[in-house]
Amino acid sequence: MHPEHAPNTAEPADWRLFRGDGERRTVTMPPPPPWRSFTAPRTRAAPDDEGSRYLITPAHADVVNAALHLRRPLLVTGTPGTGKSSLARAVAHELGLGEVLHWPVNSRSTVEEALYRYDAIGRLRESSLSRDRSEEEPAIGTFVRLGPLGTALTPRARPHVLLVDELDKGDVDLPNDLLTVFEEGEFEIPELARLPEEQSEVEVRTAHRGEHTTVERGRVRCTEFPVVVITSNGERDFPPAFLRRCVPLELPTPDEGMLRAIVTAHLGEEALTEIDDIVDAFLRRRAPGELATDQLLNAVFLRTGGVDLSADGLLDAVLHQLGGTV
Repeated sequence: MHPEHAPNTAEPADWRLFRGDGERRTVTMPPPPPWRSFTAPRTRAAPDDEGSRYLITPAHADVVNAALHLRRPLLVTGTPGTGKSSLARAVAHELGLGEVLHWPVNSRSTVEEALYRYDAIGRLRESSLSRDRSEEEPAIGTFVRLGPLGTALTPRARPHVLLVDELDKGDVDLPNDLLTVFEEGEFEIPELARLPEEQSEVEVRTAHRGEHTTVERGRVRCTEFPVVVITSNGERDFPPAFLRRCVPLELPTPDEGMLRAIVTAHLGEEALTEIDDIVDAFLRRRAPGELATDQLLNAVFLRTGGVDLSADGLLDAVLHQLGGTV
């Protein structure tokens, strides 16, 4: 029997919450992994503490510092599970910059919607209802909401942190569309710019929960360029004009030592006991196909909870190769 399939006699009796036998039962959900807990809201005052457990080499940290000093976006590449997206939360945590603004890019994403959205239909409807009731019409700012990119460019003493996640999934023209915004650090909201002088200041909602900001004469301009972390899975190349305005950072695939350090950071030193077989299995399976580091964390979390990973197909399900069909 291979070590990764060695029996675990410490398996808890109630590990199988679902048994597939059709019988109804009352169960108590066990504690979740630390990275899958949703009990504490992610607010500016208490950002996700994932950043406190982030590990990075001094050389790679220096590249991050270069981007901070140059006020340039950081373009982060690397295989799945190397911590590309988590880097933004780590910077926000260490520098005390609050909640990370998240823009997940897909094939339909546009710069315009990431800057702001104007609900023209909602304003027309509410204005009509207000006139029918002889009430004052709601302010136009009620129908304007800044997106993650637009919020990142609002002025404040310390920079916002913006995560542009998987830019390579967007339209081929999206990187070039970002150039003007990143170079000028400002944008215009035409619906507000057209208002008369007496309405030159309009309060609008931001992407931060419960926050508002005042827009003057329809223009939003940052006082501190945001900390921008752009991730890419390397699915396509970006235009040279975009690349020269970014600071590139390629995160390496973690070796065994780094993997053990990551497990310790997330699950404590006690998690390192009796996981040699899981680490070996992870490293062996990673060669022919890519695996993400969080898959190793999932396997170790189950093992430390007493789950027998030798059950048919269980370890294969947790450590499935990302390059194949799931």
